[in-house]
Amino acid sequence: MTGTTMIDLGPQVRIVAELAERVTDGQLAAPTPCPDYAVHHLLAHVAGLSVAFRDAARKDLGVTTDHRPDATLPELGPDWRRELPKALDALAEAWRDPAAWSGMTRAGGIDLPGEVAAAVVADELVVHGWDLARAAGLEYTPDPAALAAAHGFLAMAAQGDRGPFGPLVPVPEEAPLLHRTVGLSGRDPGWKP
Repeated sequence: MTGTTMIDLGPQVRIVAELAERVTDGQLAAPTPCPDYAVHHLLAHVAGLSVAFRDAARKDLGVTTDHRPDATLPELGPDWRRELPKALDALAEAWRDPAAWSGMTRAGGIDLPGEVAAAVVADELVVHGWDLARAAGLEYTPDPAALAAAHGFLAMAAQGDRGPFGPLVPVPEEAPLLHRTVGLSGRDPGWKP
């Protein structure tokens, strides 16, 4: 994937942070469209990927960028309401540096070009924003630039009837871009808890 346009992840980060802020303590155990993840696991995953992709943008490779997200079920820390927005803000800030988009980096233990890592993090923010909104019964409109990057990454990564995160869910071409992106991520856009 080359020629990816540099985007500001800040708007999508703010959307995800606002969704997380609206999650009630009573919703933390609710199921999500992510198999095996309750809302608290999903929030912990978003916190972890925020740190990992912040470090990937900075080319600060090590423990955070080597950790495979499927290695363990993520657990939410007690101070998550304060820490998650800070981690998301730091993620967006790190990707504002043009150097983050060039050269090689690593995330999830996988070496990849900076521009591909940027597309992956856009996908993570858009799709997990949708997951969180669906699980908590919240309205969701992702940032258009992040949505386009997420869709581009998932469409490029799809091979036959499989995407990078599992089997594709067929969605009509005339469906909204968010629904098509969710389908490419292996989720049913009509999922309800």
